[in-house]
Amino acid sequence: MSKKHPVIAVTGSSGAGTSTVKRAFEHIFRLDNIQAAVVEGDSYHKFNRLEMREEMKQAAAQGRSLSHLV
Repeated sequence: MSKKHPVIAVTGSSGAGTSTVKRAFEHIFRLDNIQAAVVEGDSYHKFNRLEMREEMKQAAAQGRSLSHLV
């Protein structure tokens, strides 16, 4: 990454509005005639929702924090 080629990362849980934010950036880029590359990361999770719930319980019991992107 550099000043000439910045990277913008938008993350959030399902339903948090990340797609809306992505569309807003795309609109801004289009208005400013900026050609941006978009890399989608949806569904890039190690655990499904039920597995994550269990993993979070175990992590909390061990005093650790946990992310979907482990």
